[in-house]
Amino acid sequence: MALRVAGLFIILVSSTLGALLPVLLARHAQSHSGITKVPRGWLNFAKHFGSGIILGTAFIHLLAPGIEALGNPCLSPGWHKYPFAFGLCLSSILGIFVVEIVSMSYGARRRTKAEDCNNSPDRDLYVAGSAAEAGSNSQATTDPASAYTSVIGLAILEFGAILHSVLIGLTLAVDIKFKVLFAVLVTHQVFEGLGIGSRLATVSLPARYAHLPIVGAVVFGMSTPLGMAVGLAMHASYNADDPGALVVSGVLDSLSAGILLYTALVELLGREILFNEELMNGPVKHLGAAVLWVLLGCCVMGLLGKWV
Repeated sequence: MALRVAGLFIILVSSTLGALLPVLLARHAQSHSGITKVPRGWLNFAKHFGSGIILGTAFIHLLAPGIEALGNPCLSPGWHKYPFAFGLCLSSILGIFVVEIVSMSYGARRRTKAEDCNNSPDRDLYVAGSAAEAGSNSQATTDPASAYTSVIGLAILEFGAILHSVLIGLTLAVDIKFKVLFAVLVTHQVFEGLGIGSRLATVSLPARYAHLPIVGAVVFGMSTPLGMAVGLAMHASYNADDPGALVVSGVLDSLSAGILLYTALVELLGREILFNEELMNGPVKHLGAAVLWVLLGCCVMGLLGKWV
């Protein structure tokens, strides 16, 4: 028990540091004069490697366990008459799709209203004053409607990752192979933290939302220890092979898989690579590097799937 309690704090520190590192580096990437301190290539690596981590997590560490849990022979025959894991994953993807349509539509309407209100004789004076006040801080000039959409996207990504982390923390706390799983899980959480943190670090937010990336990184870091704490409290009564536990785990894993799949394929690979004109029309080596980092991230999570 003492080893498991110590493991809780080790995972808390490693997960939080993994998620915070890209955020803190990005915040210090530019000096007050705008000169880059951290090489842009490193930030691009973290961003695209993180995309691969999230995609690999969705398939290997969420959808596959969800299929296994909901297909367990211990469950009643009704669970074997339909591929519930795939159905739940699909429902999750469609749900996130609808949420994003609503948020983007709302953002577009707000942008249109703002443009109508700003078509006044005092508009030029306002813009000049705002620019002088903002200085070189690009976050201050972020479109509020775009910021709203970005916040929604961050919340979706965080929700899926946190559900997954709580579940694996709960499982780890009661697993008899704790020592082996613990070593692998620390590595897993560091890499997944880097993936989440790289997304938090690269999103453009106005000054009033500037704290959200740090909050998101800290919340992610606390999620697995929270699951472990619950598992330790229920250590005597919790059985991961109990039909009820299998259903809960399978349902949440499948739903989380859909969230991360949509985020990885649409928000990350789609917008950051396929529809990124600067990357697609730029040097081939930059595009090749982006694809290589994505593949590397997927491979790392695929390898860790042998144990976790």
